[in-house]
Amino acid sequence: MSVDRKPDMRVNRARRHFLGVSVATGARLAAIGSLAATFLPSVAQALGTKWWHKDGGGQGGMCFLAGTSIRTAAGEVRIEDLLIGDLVETVDGKAKPIKWIGYHTFRRSGHHWSRSVMPVRIARHALDEKSPHRDLYVSPGHALYIDGVLIQAADLVNGTSITQAVPEGVETLDYFHIAFKAHEGMFAEGVAAESLLLKGGNHEIFANFADYARLYPDDPQPAMVPFAPTVSYGGREHLKALVRLAAPRFSPTYGHARRLYERIAERAEHSGA
Repeated sequence: MSVDRKPDMRVNRARRHFLGVSVATGARLAAIGSLAATFLPSVAQALGTKWWHKDGGGQGGMCFLAGTSIRTAAGEVRIEDLLIGDLVETVDGKAKPIKWIGYHTFRRSGHHWSRSVMPVRIARHALDEKSPHRDLYVSPGHALYIDGVLIQAADLVNGTSITQAVPEGVETLDYFHIAFKAHEGMFAEGVAAESLLLKGGNHEIFANFADYARLYPDDPQPAMVPFAPTVSYGGREHLKALVRLAAPRFSPTYGHARRLYERIAERAEHSGA
């Protein structure tokens, strides 16, 4: 009795094709997985993990870590040494008086820091050949002013030149922020960054919020208007960026924030940071 082998041959060819596709796909996924492991904070955002708080929420707000140098009319001054009334240089080329300085302190719980209060470290020369002129530490929700827009530090984390990290030997995180009469851009370690955007009583997230009420009892506290447009690159777009780095020819574009992220990430890769 003869047996028709053609159906089996078709099945075998289909099986080999499926296995080939699987291997190729697996290789791509492995490459992406390896890349993702390098960019853990980005992946956390892409998967929906809110590891920073954009509006403060009592979890750190938007601030500079103690020791950060701020450019003033009298030169570079550490933020913790500034006083109300000191003139700070702003991105519009003027020197403006400080209205208020808020601060709060966080201590490590056990052997680990809460990710919601850990600063983002922007390494020396991570943004360009001159800035920052030394490592800059800001809270994740703090916005930098780059190419005419504001973008949060957390949206620029690339796992190399910009990471979430605590300075070596630091046991207490002391954060400070500066408020002016209006929302401004100022220079921290040579990087343009935002001042405190006062709105809806958000100064109350700071430990010394009562000082504001004492200094300005009749202040109506109108919501400030941001001095520049804000762009965002959180959520699934970070995961798409990882896929795009693994397969750049098949990637769509996602706007200004994506270009900023990729430009800085590529700079880190080429500089070996």
